[in-house]
Amino acid sequence: MHVNLPDKRYYKIGEVAKAFNLNTSHIRFWEKEFDIIKPKKNAKGNRLFTKEDINNFKLIYNLVKERGFTLEGAKNKLKKNPDDIFNNHEIITRLEDVKAELLKIKNSL
Repeated sequence: MHVNLPDKRYYKIGEVAKAFNLNTSHIRFWEKEFDIIKPKKNAKGNRLFTKEDINNFKLIYNLVKERGFTLEGAKNKLKKNPDDIFNNHEIITRLEDVKAELLKIKNSL
């Protein structure tokens, strides 16, 4: 999944939810379920997600929504061999970026 987010240091929960086409409650739920997501909170208590959190959301989204894992299955997969999953996801992300760039070029012709 290619996520269109501006290049910023922190992202609000609404921006993250819109980028992944999910509800904000879904984002909060995944934050509680997966310990790899650790947003910072400001003085008001608003969640501020970093690029690392966004990459972790992409990974979880891929496992749960695209590949059909249950939440427990995704947690187990992340605990058993996280390096393989991160490497594979990084390759997939790069290929999706290349695909998006090629589609831009095609549409501009």
